[in-house]
Amino acid sequence: MDLVFGTDGVRGHVGRDIDEIKVLSLGIASAKYLNTKKVYLGRDTRESSLTLARALNEGLNRSGVEVISLGVAPTPEIAHAAKVDNAGGAVISASHNIWSDNGVKLFGLGGLKISDAIQDLIQIDWENEQRKNHTIEGLDLEDVSDNRWINSLISSAKPGSFTGLNVVLDCANGATVNKASIVFEELGATVLEVSSNPDGKNINQNCGSNNPENLSEKVSSSGSHIGFAFDGDGDRVIAALPDGSILDGDYLLFICSEDWLGRGLLKDSSVVVTPMANLGMRNAFSDLGVPLHEVPVGDRNILEALETNNWVLGGEQSGHIIFRDLSTTGDGVLTSVQTLLALLRKQKFPIDASTFFSKVPQVLINVFVENNPKKIVEEVTDEVNVASMELGNGGRVLVRPSGTESLVRVMVETLNSDLASDVAEHLSNIIKRKDRLLSAAANNT
Repeated sequence: MDLVFGTDGVRGHVGRDIDEIKVLSLGIASAKYLNTKKVYLGRDTRESSLTLARALNEGLNRSGVEVISLGVAPTPEIAHAAKVDNAGGAVISASHNIWSDNGVKLFGLGGLKISDAIQDLIQIDWENEQRKNHTIEGLDLEDVSDNRWINSLISSAKPGSFTGLNVVLDCANGATVNKASIVFEELGATVLEVSSNPDGKNINQNCGSNNPENLSEKVSSSGSHIGFAFDGDGDRVIAALPDGSILDGDYLLFICSEDWLGRGLLKDSSVVVTPMANLGMRNAFSDLGVPLHEVPVGDRNILEALETNNWVLGGEQSGHIIFRDLSTTGDGVLTSVQTLLALLRKQKFPIDASTFFSKVPQVLINVFVENNPKKIVEEVTDEVNVASMELGNGGRVLVRPSGTESLVRVMVETLNSDLASDVAEHLSNIIKRKDRLLSAAANNT
C-alpha cells in the first residue's frame, strides 16, 4: 500500500509497506520542511530499525542536514534534545505495534511534532522522490551518548523522593531499556526491570503498556508498591497496583491534574482530552470544577491545543500524557515520575484506585480490516447512529479508523456492561461484513 502520514508519523509492515528506499526518500523530502539543518535521530529495538535509521540519515544528509544519532533512544529523548538545541528530530519506531512493523516520527524545530499542513507538503514531495529511483550508498551511522533527557527527568523531582519504594518497570523490550531504571534508582527507588532483553522481535510482545496485566502480576508477586509499563518507544505508560488495579491514561491524567490543581500549577484549571476519555473520569473532573477540552485522538492534537491556549496538561487513555512545561511530546518516564510524586503527596501506600473515580464500563474492540479503515467507518455511519440512539444519554459510541494500523476501533460506553459488550460486538460484526463486501466488490472489478 501507499505509505501516508497517520496519527503519529508514518508506519507500516517492513518490506511490504516501508523499506530503505522509501525512508531515504522521506529524508530527502522532509529536510526542507523541518526548518533546521540539524536533526537528532533515535530508534527503537526492532531488527529493522538500524537499517531504516541509516537510510533516513542518508536521505537527510543528501539534503544538507546534519544528523546526530543517539542510537536506541525513546521518542521523548529525541524531542528533548531537539528542544534544548532548537533543532529537529526523527525517530525510527512503530511505537506500540508488533516488531514486523516500523515507521518514522518527525519533529520540527524545537522538538515539536510537525503539523498536518507540513505533513501534506512532505507527502507530495515524498511521492515525487520515490519516482526518482534512488539507491542506497550505505553511509555509516555513528551513535553518540546524550544524558540530558535522563538528567532532566531526575531533576524534575527532589533527590531521594522515591526512597523506600519498590517499583517495577516494564520496558516492553523497547527503547526505555536501561534508561528508565536509571531515573528511578537515582531518585531512591528499588527497581525491578522486566521485559528488558530486546532481541529485535520481542518488542511489545506480551509486555509493555499494551499488556499491563503482566505488569500487575509482577507488582503483586514481587511485593512492589507500584509498576509502570511503557510502550516500544517510551512515549506512553500504564501503571499497575499490587491489588491488580490497572491505572490507564485516564487515571494518570486525573491523578496529575488533581495534584497540579491543588498546587496552583494547572493553568486556567483546564485539561485537554480526546473522545476516548471515560465518562467516569469526565464526571470526576466536573466535580473538581475542571473544564475538559476535547480534541481528536493523537498527542500531536493535544499539544497543539495546549500550545494555542497556553494550558499545561493533557492526555489520552492510551497513556500519552503531555506536561507542556516539561516536554514537547508524550513521555512515559516523565509521566510515571510525575504520577508517583502526585501519589506520594496525596496518600500513603498502598494506593486505592477507587479513591480517584470509578470508570463507566467501556468496551473496546479493534477490528482488523483489509480495506481503507476510513471508508469502512463512513459505510457504517447509519448503524453507529442507531446504536447511539439506543444507548441514549447514558452511553456513548465511538467508531473511528486507526491512524497507525489497518483497523477500525469500536468503543461503546454505558453503565450496563452487558449492553456495552452486545453493542460493541454488533458493530464489530457489521464492520467485518462491510469489509468483506468491499473486498468482494474489488475482486469483481
